[in-house]
Amino acid sequence: MSRPPRTSAGAALPALVLALVLALVLAACSTGGKPSTSAEPAAASPSTDAAGPTHTPSHAAAKLKPLRAGERRVEVAMPKPYTPSAPYGTGTDDYRCFVLDPHLTKDAYITGLNILPGTPSVVHHVILFRLPPASVAAAEAKDAAEPGEGWTCFGDTGLRSQGASLDDAPWLGAWAPGGSEQVMAGDVGVPMQRGSKVVMQVHYNLLAGPRPDVTAAQLRLAPQSKHLAALRTMLLPAPVELPCRAGHDSSPLCDRAAALADVRKRFGSEVGMTADYLHLLCGPVHAGNVQTCDRTLQAPATIRAAAGHMHLLGRAVKVEVDPGTPKARTVLDIKSWNFDNQGARPVRPVRLHRGDTVRVTCRHDQSLRDLLPAFKGQPERYVLWGEGTTDEMCLGILLVTRP
Repeated sequence: MSRPPRTSAGAALPALVLALVLALVLAACSTGGKPSTSAEPAAASPSTDAAGPTHTPSHAAAKLKPLRAGERRVEVAMPKPYTPSAPYGTGTDDYRCFVLDPHLTKDAYITGLNILPGTPSVVHHVILFRLPPASVAAAEAKDAAEPGEGWTCFGDTGLRSQGASLDDAPWLGAWAPGGSEQVMAGDVGVPMQRGSKVVMQVHYNLLAGPRPDVTAAQLRLAPQSKHLAALRTMLLPAPVELPCRAGHDSSPLCDRAAALADVRKRFGSEVGMTADYLHLLCGPVHAGNVQTCDRTLQAPATIRAAAGHMHLLGRAVKVEVDPGTPKARTVLDIKSWNFDNQGARPVRPVRLHRGDTVRVTCRHDQSLRDLLPAFKGQPERYVLWGEGTTDEMCLGILLVTRP
């Protein structure tokens, strides 16, 4: 497979295409999210599964790490239960966004979080996005426009006014099965303006059947006077182009065009086209188990932690800086992918300069379909980038500070 050309973060992409690429990248399901930039192990995330929605904040509080000087903790939750369903009438996935209000009367930093999934049998992952004051009205309008709590949000929140790029995604953090409390290093935080709110995106998987859910989050807040370095999220997506195996290629969905049409049917036309849009970022389509994408940095940064994200067919993921040069460094190398352990890994600070290249490489394996219960009864298919549990992604995630 030839190496894709180096591209800047959006320089080669029209604004609309970048927005659409970012939309699906931001919803990278089951990301373990943006955990601690400290090497200290985190406490277990408290969650239970019962006949209805449940979370246990009082029980959770006993397991949380102690607050540091100046910090306080605020809990925010969905105001009413939500029962998920496939919004386009097909598929087994529902992405729903909810506005949560931490009542910020002063500028602050988020320095940690703990997400409490209400009904774990249906909650596949949770991502929290910062919602600046200028975007609150738009979010509330989207909420009011759909019946029930929240709104459908395959991709990101659907709020383009949030302001986002692959080099500065508006993430606060995330949870996936196996996730736990996330506490950032003592010298960093995610800045939040007073009056800001939070959008909580929940990916519901319906394979076990729909059940009502009330999910909550506990936010660790520090005052602006702490003068912390602003922690930002850099996203490194690459395409997924995984053909059917020889001898397993009789399904109509083994045709790439048919598989892409199926993704669009399940997740909507624009978001469903991300598999093609990514090739504008990374280079032409080259089918195979291994995919890669290079990005050229447009501004300096310091890497504080790194994570990878794939789904159930993932085998390995690597993130490198300036590969193939005397300055080559590997910041993440997961040789045996574990879907249930996707947390970010702290790294010794790595300085990146304008013009440096960052590369993400992923390896996927169709033979895992034979081993995993999630694929039982599912047709063989040409696997593309998509939002569902049985679709795939290739994503590197860097937590960085900037000069």
